Amino acid sequence: MKGEKNNIIVGLDIGTTKICAIVGQLAENGKINILGIGKSSSQGGVSRGMVANVSKVVQAIHEAVSQAEKSSHVKISTAYVGIAGHHIKSLQHRGTLNRHNGEDEIQKDELLRLEQEMENLVLQPGLDILHVIPQDYTIDGEEGIRDPEGRIGVRVECNYHIITGETSRAKIIGRAVKNAQLEVEDLIVEPVASATAVLSQEEMEAGVVLVDIGGGTTDICIFENGFISHTAIIPIGGDRITMDLQEAFGILKSQAEEVKVMYGSCFPTEQMKNEVVVIPGLPGREPKEISVYAISQVIRARMEDIIQKVEFEIALAGVDNTLNGGIVLTGGGSSLKEVKQLFSFQTGFDVHIGTPGQHLGRGQVDEVRKPLYATAIGLVMKGIEIEHTYGSQYSPNQLVDNQNKEEVGNSPELEAVVEEEVQQSAKKGPSWKSNYNMSMFSDLLRQWFSDDEDSDFQH
Repeated sequence: MKGEKNNIIVGLDIGTTKICAIVGQLAENGKINILGIGKSSSQGGVSRGMVANVSKVVQAIHEAVSQAEKSSHVKISTAYVGIAGHHIKSLQHRGTLNRHNGEDEIQKDELLRLEQEMENLVLQPGLDILHVIPQDYTIDGEEGIRDPEGRIGVRVECNYHIITGETSRAKIIGRAVKNAQLEVEDLIVEPVASATAVLSQEEMEAGVVLVDIGGGTTDICIFENGFISHTAIIPIGGDRITMDLQEAFGILKSQAEEVKVMYGSCFPTEQMKNEVVVIPGLPGREPKEISVYAISQVIRARMEDIIQKVEFEIALAGVDNTLNGGIVLTGGGSSLKEVKQLFSFQTGFDVHIGTPGQHLGRGQVDEVRKPLYATAIGLVMKGIEIEHTYGSQYSPNQLVDNQNKEEVGNSPELEAVVEEEVQQSAKKGPSWKSNYNMSMFSDLLRQWFSDDEDSDFQH
């Protein structure tokens, strides 16, 4: 790694409705200090969690990163980037290691070699492995071992949770970030990031379903006995509810979004029948009066559709009877009125709203403690975990001195600014531990984008 490690990590959440860049730094107490935040509209460049228009996304990334640089006084050069979309799938696979000398202690490098062998799995054309997540181990027939390092045995087996994605979709994300003058440190599957930010170890042990309701997708991450057992991404989110309202009442999208946020509820009541919302009409047309009850009916219908798909994923994972932690809702869609009650009523599980605040220390922006920023905060946390374990392949993001800090973010080309020795912070590792290892996708990303002439991507 070039330069001096400073524990400054940037999470870049490329969402359907917004693009958010959060700058965080690991503190000595293991918390994440938020140094700055930037956000911009996705401008229609992202559809259902996937980049659809590269030029619009590049522009939005520039804007979000520029804001984050100004608020944090950090020159941003690299980021941990989220990846979503219905192309994300998961599967289970079992790996086996036969050791020559069963009297020697099992070493960490042996376990890593076993994990790396999972990269050789034969997948359908056009798919790549994003994450290989070790679960429980079996040593010489003894099952349920969580930490095999240092134990004795001849035959080591491990159950792995493997998350895959389409190569082309990952390439497009990487190209958009690179065109915005940033390097992708790693791609992180968004429900994995969100789970890192909002779930406690106790919830993972008890068995829990994380449901992140974003603008274009609803991301699901299911934990059983402390390990991820299932991940899925549903291509429906809060933006679909807005479109439903727009179509049902013949109003503008901006008006539908305001109606949803200000007056919408997931539980229509009789009292709502006497309440109306007046929506300004188009030029030369009369205003529209819309029943609050009717608004809530539309919202509930779409939310029940999402809940049914969540229930299907729970059934597919086969963990109905082991979810003592219930369901944790996060993301922007979790702020809808009565959404927690509707989920609980429909599924029968205990439901609560998850926020990333438990992992945050001091910071400039209290707003990031909201569920809306769970994914971006989780990307920062995963980045810190990865760099603490493996290091970085790029020059670190740099603090800028007071004399030159106003220059940060003003250049349209995001040119290099003053590079100065940065203060050392948080020399010890994180106090929280993740149950999943580094994405095995980063080396492939660097291979893709090391030579522009070799790329087959056009924009």
